[in-house]
Amino acid sequence: MKRFASALALGLVVAACTNGTNLAQSTVTPMPPESAHSTTKTTDPLSLTALFGEAPDVPEAPLTDDATAAVDAIFDRLDRPIAASQFTAFVRTRDARLVWLIADLLRFSSAPSVNQAAAEAASELTGVDFSGPVPWVGITDHLIAWDLPAFPGYEAYKERLYTFFDPRWDFLFTEPSDIDYRLLSWGGVPPDDRPFGDDQPCPLGCIPALDEPAVTPASEGDWYPDDRIVFGVEINGETRAYPKNIMEVHEMVNDSLGGRDFGLPYCTLCGSAQLFFTDGVDGFERPILRTSGLLSRSNKVMYDLVTESVFDTFTGRAIAGPLFGAEVTLPQGSVVVSTWGDWKGAHPDTTIVAQDGGIGRTYDLDPLGGRDDQGPIFPIGDRDLRLPVQEQVVGVITPDGTPVAFPADAARDTIESGGAVRAAGITLSLSGSGFVATGADGEEVAAHQAFWFAWSQFHPETLLWIPAAG
Repeated sequence: MKRFASALALGLVVAACTNGTNLAQSTVTPMPPESAHSTTKTTDPLSLTALFGEAPDVPEAPLTDDATAAVDAIFDRLDRPIAASQFTAFVRTRDARLVWLIADLLRFSSAPSVNQAAAEAASELTGVDFSGPVPWVGITDHLIAWDLPAFPGYEAYKERLYTFFDPRWDFLFTEPSDIDYRLLSWGGVPPDDRPFGDDQPCPLGCIPALDEPAVTPASEGDWYPDDRIVFGVEINGETRAYPKNIMEVHEMVNDSLGGRDFGLPYCTLCGSAQLFFTDGVDGFERPILRTSGLLSRSNKVMYDLVTESVFDTFTGRAIAGPLFGAEVTLPQGSVVVSTWGDWKGAHPDTTIVAQDGGIGRTYDLDPLGGRDDQGPIFPIGDRDLRLPVQEQVVGVITPDGTPVAFPADAARDTIESGGAVRAAGITLSLSGSGFVATGADGEEVAAHQAFWFAWSQFHPETLLWIPAAG
């Protein structure tokens, strides 16, 4: 029985991911550009220590009997309210690895007394003051930044909690798997498990993918203002625009264009729309991409409805389920972030998703109201200090596998001023008001935009193009 919203004994809160609290962008110090070149990661350990403090020492052994008993006292009775005093037993263990479970419980708790006791226990175990309105954010940020090890058997407790909350998440905990379960967190909504082509609203408020949306020619796209953003796609000479306001509602499209099938996830939290080709996966039906309702370092966790395989949404690599066992990585195509006016000016034959998405729905022009403009609203842990976390970059993986990022505004200014934007054998040029990338052989290379924190955390060794000064 599906019981997503009925697991109330914990004081569980059903809060959409739009209700997060912004983290201060000012905590990130950008390094000033000095010359046009590609820089490697230059994270200053002292700066990260100033942000997060020293990681606590933890044992490598399994949990002690006392620690196991303290954990089981809660996890064996998830259908009963948690007593704030139960976290005292966590503190007595002096094992900071238990803070991972404290963070997991806090994500689902709405009981103020429980939250306060959990935050106090986390503070005692780590030496960091986690008092504040949203302790889960600060605690999880520190744990990720420290890369604090989990104890043996942690995954089993996490599975018990998550499948208690919604049994449909059981596919996340099946073998084979390469998921780092420490980083898995609830995004505030249940999974989208509707069949392909189902255009009805999601039960219990999931984020509903849009499958094979209706489209119109550009001449019928006047309903969308020219200065609004679209995600432009070109495949085998055919072009299509996906309006940002529609993508902010659905966050996932399964579509076909130019004779190819693909999925187009849009992680609003990462500022990243990506294209993954879903045809030609040997030995498997076409994957149908869906939103799981979960996150990994503020990046949406997508899965395949057909095989229930889980993907790293930023790289397209299957990380759990049959497609992981088959070592599947979905090939990427380019997504151009452009204004609608510039996109249709550059591609007059383009189509655009119909105003109602083909499903009779009405879409606000700004559904999120600038929610993600001021910084991440979910934990991201450590961050690369070369750019502000929320700066938009154009990310490219070179043919030899090297990741390189180009700050979008600086690249646009350079090109419009007659300069060249080149690094690691990649050249950017404009398409509409967005970007396409080509390699040294002149062939197009997949590219997409994202917030810097997202690109750099999933590609920690990325090169960074820096424009010439003055």
